[in-house]
Amino acid sequence: MEFKVETYAVLVAFLCNFFAIFLSNGIIVGVPSIASEFAMSNFIQNWIPTILFLVMAVFTVPAGQLSGKYGVKKSLLIGLIVYFIGSVGACVSFNSEMFLLFRIVQGAGIAFITVSAMALVVSANKPKNRGKALGTAVTGVYLATSFAPVVCGALTYNFGWRSMFYVVLPFLVLCMIILVVKIPKDWKTYENEPIDKTGSIIWAIGILLFVYGFTSLTNTLGIVLTIIGLIIIVIFGAYELRVKSPVFNMNLFKNRKFLSSNIAALCSYLAIMVVTTILNYHFQYVRGWNSQMAGLVLIITPIIMVLMAPNAGKLSDKYHPQKLAAIGMAIAAISLGILSFLDASTPLYVVVIAMILQGLGMGLFTSPNMNAIMSSVPPKFAPTASASQSTMRTVGQTMSLGMLTLVFAWIMGNAPMLPKYAPQIVQGSQLICGICCILCILAIFASLIGIKSKDKFNTE
Repeated sequence: MEFKVETYAVLVAFLCNFFAIFLSNGIIVGVPSIASEFAMSNFIQNWIPTILFLVMAVFTVPAGQLSGKYGVKKSLLIGLIVYFIGSVGACVSFNSEMFLLFRIVQGAGIAFITVSAMALVVSANKPKNRGKALGTAVTGVYLATSFAPVVCGALTYNFGWRSMFYVVLPFLVLCMIILVVKIPKDWKTYENEPIDKTGSIIWAIGILLFVYGFTSLTNTLGIVLTIIGLIIIVIFGAYELRVKSPVFNMNLFKNRKFLSSNIAALCSYLAIMVVTTILNYHFQYVRGWNSQMAGLVLIITPIIMVLMAPNAGKLSDKYHPQKLAAIGMAIAAISLGILSFLDASTPLYVVVIAMILQGLGMGLFTSPNMNAIMSSVPPKFAPTASASQSTMRTVGQTMSLGMLTLVFAWIMGNAPMLPKYAPQIVQGSQLICGICCILCILAIFASLIGIKSKDKFNTE
């Protein structure tokens, strides 16, 4: 049976989303093995996952302009090639410096993949099917989130940590083949516009200092870098408003639907990214479970999200996407409200109910909110809108992990994560879940502001 270009675009985006997240999340279980082989210190070991997010944050915004100028298909293909090179390089690395260098290469590739994949879906599909297509594509993220730790753990245990990288390679090649053979058309919306090199450099410096500083707020240098980074980002925004062909069109934020949906996305990723870690701490350090048992229960939320995302995306083609997003965030807020009282005496069924509610809420929020972002701008700006939502996700996730570090450092000091410190772990977890509940409420208000806006969604 011959598929349409639209179907191949969604398939490629699904696979790209899955395998981008697969290594981003799954590598956590392989960190001890990698660190042991390369004799990494605790400080260097922590850079294995962190450096990827930093590089993604730096390249995401420029990737939007580049994909619009040279074509979203071509940019996605280049991103896949770069990711492939980075993965092969990581496999053949013989010291920590070489390995981290290729993690940087991977991060650059993933930045282009995440931006171009969603822009490809929007460009290839008609507006009436946009939500459904985006919902299906984003399901790859949730599937990877669900199964990456389990699969990568098994691969690392049985075949060594390099097998995590090897298993990705054939699927990257498959995506390249589909792009070249089955998607003949490319979409160029900024073809005649020059590249904003100065803006890209300002953004790179600002976001690098801000994100790195935020993950190090426990010391004075981290605070200083965060403030400097934030100032440079503000300068970037002011500069972009003056440039004829900006790397990121700040005028898009004048559309209140676009602005409110991006704020809601940032708040949601800030709130939700950290919950899995909190629950993992609770299961292993407070309840005394082993990692295998904890991992099996932690799959509940992502599986619910996998089931919800495509249907929520389809619903957002029929109903106001920000109304669905607001309802989803309300359900997520209830979940985090429950978890803010989590302690050793909390019945397991209550925890499971909270996890199910979290999955329902985020599943109902993410696809419609993404549809709102992509539909609130003209088709010409699809790459920029995609870069925007990717940036909100990357920055939100990184800041969420920074918040985790900051709160536990404040409550526990330098004490290690051990069962004997369960009361302090409970205290820190409750505080973080309370903060995350407030962030969900802010996301609700952001969505409601977008609903009331007189700006229209693009239906052309």
